[in-house]
Order: sequence, then structure tokens, then C-alpha cells
Amino acid sequence: MSFQVALSFEDGVTRFVKCGPNETVADASYKARINIPLDCRDGACGTCKALCESGTYDGGDYIEEALTDDEAEQGYCLPCQMTPESDLVLQIATTSDVAKTSAATYTATITDIRRFSDSTVGFSVEIPNRDELVFLPGQYVNITVPGTGQTRSYSFSTGPNDPHLSFLVKITEGGLMSEYLRDRAQVGDTLEFTGPLGSFFLRERTRPALLLAGGTGLAPILAILARMQEQDSDLPVHLIYGASFDQDVVELDKLEEYTRSLPNFTFEYCVSDPATSAANKGYVTSLFEPKHLNDGDVDVYLCGPPPMVEAVRTHFDNEGLTPANFFFEKFNNSATGAAEQAPEPTEAERIAAEKAAAETGLPVSLGSANAVAQDNYEIGEEHPPVTESDAQFDARMALELGALELTIGRLTDAQLVEFRILAEASTASIDHDRFTDAGAFTDTNAAFHEFLFRCCGNPVLLEAYNRLEVTQLMRKVLRTAQWVDEQVPHDHLQIVRAFERKDRAAARDLIVSHAEHAKATMRRAIEDSAKAEIA
Repeated sequence: MSFQVALSFEDGVTRFVKCGPNETVADASYKARINIPLDCRDGACGTCKALCESGTYDGGDYIEEALTDDEAEQGYCLPCQMTPESDLVLQIATTSDVAKTSAATYTATITDIRRFSDSTVGFSVEIPNRDELVFLPGQYVNITVPGTGQTRSYSFSTGPNDPHLSFLVKITEGGLMSEYLRDRAQVGDTLEFTGPLGSFFLRERTRPALLLAGGTGLAPILAILARMQEQDSDLPVHLIYGASFDQDVVELDKLEEYTRSLPNFTFEYCVSDPATSAANKGYVTSLFEPKHLNDGDVDVYLCGPPPMVEAVRTHFDNEGLTPANFFFEKFNNSATGAAEQAPEPTEAERIAAEKAAAETGLPVSLGSANAVAQDNYEIGEEHPPVTESDAQFDARMALELGALELTIGRLTDAQLVEFRILAEASTASIDHDRFTDAGAFTDTNAAFHEFLFRCCGNPVLLEAYNRLEVTQLMRKVLRTAQWVDEQVPHDHLQIVRAFERKDRAAARDLIVSHAEHAKATMRRAIEDSAKAEIA
């Protein structure tokens, strides 16, 4: 018997492979020409380590150095050794580009257009190769707006096994897709879309679920309900659906059908407009009841505009409640994405760039200076304060590992020289385990760590990095610090050498170990700074 394995990559791309009897996930992936991280194939190195989010499997044989018992307990696995015992969803620690795979592009024909109201349009499409498109309920695709060459992102509102594919679109004045659907779209039109994409999807059901949808954020929730209907589970599922105006409320007939076909499914909806005729006036949080939250033992799935997501988070905080799992996707209903300018290079980066240009005779790019259009999806991070948890340090490391995946093997010779110069500049202010010039180190260290983000040409990544509390605190407390983990300067140089060798595994290991050394340095600096303030 064969099983389906979803490979979810760090850039949001998901690819699916079929595993035959006694076939490892790695073997099936490479047969499908999806080059997931792999080295030894013997369970000895841990290079292929992945996180299993759903399903059961035989973990195979491996040594402790490749996968610890604690990691296995948390759901980590080695694709080179594991054989599926059910369908699986795996998080793969690399991007689809590195794995030499990408989201596929499909040509579709519009088969139905439903103009629910002036504010919402639904449409369905068919593709000739429907069997080739596999997606997780909740994921989205990028649809090219006919005649423009530009894309817009929309979630499936139908389940993965439905023969047709449907979407819900909020009509926005001046929006490319909005104007096309409102004014020109006809049954029989041809569309192209790329996907599936996104990490918002239904996980394995082990507890009650609370589904929250705002406006056309109902689309992925409908896909999730379609999948739930196919599962053999009677776990309670409650949906709270919010809209701004009566005309924005859609698909109530479909939700009523689910109350009859999906065991233990209930729903209610509310409208925030004071003039509404709906029974419930206000916002989704006004309809929360203790039974829906199950004392925190609940999986919450939320798709809606950013204010809704923040309102729900605030409500949980005020109630002192932390859901077992909180999966959310924010989207912005805007006609055009705002353009965001890449941050200006620092002085240390300018100096390094000039030196690199002098050494190589080539111009050095400090990152994209072009405005980058923001996606219609907003991704946010929230972590406990540095004083209470290591989560901030882990988040910083995770962003740096993401930048590694986007840049390893892609830096020009001139950029590699600049990277080395920044590393050497940061080491010049350290003597063993003491700072000789903590202020200079603070500046050069910041330039070193920001460099890869700038090379990505994606200002959103750099913004996320700089927004972390630990990044901001580092620039403050390190300026007066005295002690430094003596491995820090060696780490910087070794990371550069790994990039020069295009050795992804080594660079990844070095960034992880460097994060521990940086954390030790920061913890001491924070402690010393607190003592100095008291004195």
C-alpha cells in the first residue's frame, strides 16, 4: 500500500510524493526529482532531519547523534530512514529552490461565477490535470490576473478531493482581480495559477477545534471543513464567522449543510455594522464561550484581516488563556500592495563594500535598493520577553537560518569578500573573552548579521529581524559589555568559510552553535547592565 507525503518547504511551497511499501521518504522524493537535504542515507548525520506534523511512520534505524530521543519525541524524523504507515505532512528545513523544486503552474478554465453581492464574488475553475494538483486544506495559490501579468493570492474554498476548485474574492475598488471579476470575467475564460503555497492548513485532529473567519477569510475555513467531513472523527468543531456588513456574509447555506453532514459541527456569525439585521451584532470575540475554548485544550484556526487576528490574541491574553495550538493567517484587502524600500546600508557595510570593491575590482551590491511590493499576506511573530524566555534568541536564529537558505551558493565573489571583511572587522574588537572596544563590536557585529538579509533583496526579512526585542536589546547592552564568549569571533570567520565552500550543512551547524555563544554573551551583558543600573 502506498501513502501520500506532503513536503512543506520553508518558502511556503508544498510538494507531494507517493511512498510505496517499505520505501523511505527520501527515496520517494529523489525519484520525484525533489532533492530534499540528504548526505549519508544511513541515519548517521542528521542532515535530512524534518518535523512530522501529521501521520504515523516507522522511524527506521539511526544513531543518537543524528536524532536524539527528545527530538524523536517532539516529532522530528529522518526521511532517509522513515517509512510511512499513513499519509504524512513533513516540514522540510530548506526552501523549494534549494531542493530544485517549485510550485507548479496550472492552466484553468472558469466554469462558474457567483456574484454574491457588490462586495464578494465566488468563482470556480477546472483544470485538465486535476489529479496532479494536490494541496492541503487551507493553502492558497497565486492567480495571474488576465491581461496584467500580475498575481493575486487566494485560498481554495473547496477541499483537496473536490473535482472543481473554488475561490472567494473581496471586491476592492481599484483592485486588479476585483475589476476583472466584476467587469470582464466570463465562464470559459482561461486563468493561470501557481501553487499550492502557504503553511496555514488543517493539522491532525486530536482535540476540539475553534474556527474563526473574517470576511473572505471564510474560504480556507470552508476547505478545512470539507476535509473534516471526510474524516472519521466526532471531535467538536465550532465556527464563528464575522463580517463588516450584511452583504459581506456568504455561503450560509453551505455552512448549514455542514451542521447536518459533519458530526458535532456548529456555527454562528456576527456583523459589526450597527445597522445589521443579523442576530449577533459586533465582533467574533463577543461570541466566545468557555465550551468553545475547552480550558485551552483546543486548536484554533483563524483567517482574517490583521485587526481581527490581533483582537483575538488580545482576548486570549486578557483571559489568561493559551490555546494548545493557534494557527493564523492575516490578509490585507488592498487594491495594490504598498511598496517598501530596503533599509539604507550601515556605515560598517559601506566601508566593507568599498574594501571588497577595491580587492575584486568589481562593484558590490549592498542589497536591493528597489521598492519591493508587499504581499497581501502578513506574517507576524510574537514571543515572550527576553527576560522570561529564550524564544527571542531562537526566533533570531530561525530568521538567520532562513537567510542562509536564500543566499548559500548564490553570493557573488565580491559579496563573499565583503562578508569576510565584515567578519574580520567584528573580530578586531575582541581579545580572547574580553571586548577591547565594545562599541565598535556592536556596530560591526550588527553589520555582519544583517549582511545576508540585505543580500536576499527582501526588506521584509530584515524588518522582521530588526523588530525582534533581542536584536534591539543587543545594540544597547553590548556597548558597555566586557565579557564575550571567546568562540564568537571564530564563529563569524567559520561561517564565512562555509559560505565560500557553499557548504550549507556546515553553515547551518555553525549558525546554530553561534546562536548559543551569542546568547551566553547577551545573557551576561544583560545581567551586568542590570547590576550597573542598581549600583
